[in-house]
Amino acid sequence: MKKLLLLLTMVLSIIGCGKKDEKINIGITQIVEHSALDEVVQGFKQALKDKGYDDTKVNIEFQNAQGDFGVAQTIANSYVQNKKDLVLAVSTPSAQAMYNVTKDIPIIISAVTDPASAGLVGENITGVSDMAPVAKQVGLIKTLLPNAKNIGVVYNTSEENSLVLVDILKKESSKYGYTIKEKGVNNINEIGQALDVLLKEVDVLYTPTDNLIVSATPLVLEKAKENSIPVIGCIEDQIKQGAIATETISYKNCGYQAGEIAIKILNGEKPNNIPVQMPENTVLMINESTMKNLNISLPDSLKERATIL
Repeated sequence: MKKLLLLLTMVLSIIGCGKKDEKINIGITQIVEHSALDEVVQGFKQALKDKGYDDTKVNIEFQNAQGDFGVAQTIANSYVQNKKDLVLAVSTPSAQAMYNVTKDIPIIISAVTDPASAGLVGENITGVSDMAPVAKQVGLIKTLLPNAKNIGVVYNTSEENSLVLVDILKKESSKYGYTIKEKGVNNINEIGQALDVLLKEVDVLYTPTDNLIVSATPLVLEKAKENSIPVIGCIEDQIKQGAIATETISYKNCGYQAGEIAIKILNGEKPNNIPVQMPENTVLMINESTMKNLNISLPDSLKERATIL
């Protein structure tokens, strides 16, 4: 009897140790590769690391759908089957794919413009919106291009966040009397043709935080350069590549905020008790070289607070 009790104690001890050493399993799903979304992931991982959730405590599996919603759905299914403890969904399509297949696993969203309009509201979902400061971006057009009348925008008609941003763009632009000329596309192969038409009709091109359009930034800037049309970007990397300016949020900070939310959930807080957060602060970024090439002057009022690239 004593031997049996001793054996049972040893078995329970081994099981207990196993549970204690078990790592937290986190999945990250991202719709496409581009700098803003990559920065979200970097910020998320940094927040976990800063709070002590390093590689000894957490297993992180990262998967990228390469712009294919069907693949995003497959990734989501695999995370459910593998019983992830928590999932970071980077972008609206990735978040929708994940939410379609689970109402149990906590989902933290980031790089999602308007969670409510995208149907991303529920018991197991929260995170950080990347709502662009559209009003500031339109004001930037007014300051840098005082003679502009027609603003062009090309966007993916399948991205809910893009539809929301284009609606906001129209409302903000109406305050200055601008005319918005828009072209909707469904895939990357349609962007060049849409721009060939659109850039003949506008004074400036505005790019929303649309995953398809941002991933095609080199093509967008090449077409704009051929037509001598300035581009107002939406993220820092676009300014580095040649867009003239933007007022933007920090995607790395958004990811960090998402990481802090993840830690709260891992510590027992329920996702539905954590409101979706908005990004903190914005940064003005200017490509001085592109502006000079287009004979655009940078006002001293902007120069004081701008990051010049």
